[in-house]
Amino acid sequence: MNNIEKHINSIMPVRLIGTVVQTHGMTIAAAGFPAPVGSVAEIERAGNEPLKAEIIGFRDNYTILYPYNDIIGVRRGNRVRLTKTLPWIRVGTNLLGRILNAEGLPIDGLPLPTLEDRILFDNKPPQATSRPRINEILATGIRAIDGMLTCGCGQRLGIFAGSGVGKSVTLGMIARYTNADIIVIGLIGERGRELNDFIERDLGTEGLQKSVVVVATSNEPALMRVRAPMTAMSIAEYFRDQGKNVLVMMDSLTRFAMAQREIGLAAGEPPTTKGYPPSVYAILPKLIERAGRSQKGTITAFFTVLVEGDDQNDPIGDTVRGLLDGHIWLSRKLSTRGYYPAIDPIESISRLMPDICDEQHLKAARNMRKILGIYSENEDAISIGAYRKGSSQEIDNAIVMKPKIDEFLQQHITDHAQLNVTINKIKEICS
Repeated sequence: MNNIEKHINSIMPVRLIGTVVQTHGMTIAAAGFPAPVGSVAEIERAGNEPLKAEIIGFRDNYTILYPYNDIIGVRRGNRVRLTKTLPWIRVGTNLLGRILNAEGLPIDGLPLPTLEDRILFDNKPPQATSRPRINEILATGIRAIDGMLTCGCGQRLGIFAGSGVGKSVTLGMIARYTNADIIVIGLIGERGRELNDFIERDLGTEGLQKSVVVVATSNEPALMRVRAPMTAMSIAEYFRDQGKNVLVMMDSLTRFAMAQREIGLAAGEPPTTKGYPPSVYAILPKLIERAGRSQKGTITAFFTVLVEGDDQNDPIGDTVRGLLDGHIWLSRKLSTRGYYPAIDPIESISRLMPDICDEQHLKAARNMRKILGIYSENEDAISIGAYRKGSSQEIDNAIVMKPKIDEFLQQHITDHAQLNVTINKIKEICS
């Protein structure tokens, strides 16, 4: 059997039918249905369209399915029919500028696009030994990132913050001003109202033209909120394999983990820290490792992480930091002062910056970080007038330099900072 025949057999399996025997919460148990985990099935409902569901495990002699939509209308004895064992999505260049759901289908009200290819939904990351080193800068158009936390093509960075500190605005600025060829945006578990806000206010027409947006709102079943990031990454891999520099932005990785927690607990997994089952900690690296540089192109990824109570040691945040190539911390303290973007360079790091920046740029960035650190340590004394000028040359220098650095790091949402101008400016200020 050749590869084409194997692929056809995988997406068009033999006829397999079972019956619904019980429901438990959002899960459905079927008897006489030995389909493999990850397969997609349809559950017949009287007076309603068939309900799509995915096999997530087995319990006793039953197959456990998690539905794509509400289980209203499902009753004992309904037939369950296998539709495909390997989920796939249709892709093509006509996806640019479109808004899709977790299944890769348009939801923007525009005509269905003509898509020439289709790809598997769940691909394996590139082999570690086949990944070229990252040696090129990806410009984001944000001075604080390009100057202090320079990102490489194929790097994975996290944007960590509490709620309402400016994650979406920061992502929107990156999407508009980056020099990436293609942008794929995954909005996971967000409020439905925020979709158009992000697209019209933060992303803008210019950003949307070279973007594909994949959405799974907070009211959708957990399975859709888990599938949406995988769909977004699959689309990014399609464009990467065409030799493109692709930028993936996920908002947020925390809600992706929460959705997997729902599925894992429903499947009978034991809870661990904060109720997260083991499958959460297994699926996070599986998603993140799919980004990076390959022999054909690059996928640069920005994952937002919603930390509870601004706690940097939140279990998901702590796990994700160890998987990424750097993190950007958005400070509520800076945000409340009207300091935007509220990036705290002291708490942030880009692990690949030494590999992609020249020595003068690195020296200037280190000097700027040092000055900010000295000022932060003595800020209380300076603010109340307890510090005497001349007591420390380093503190005196930090007081003089702080306004210049603040002016450099702050940036209006409509201000596009060119990469070469940013690098020259930071060298001028802190060399």
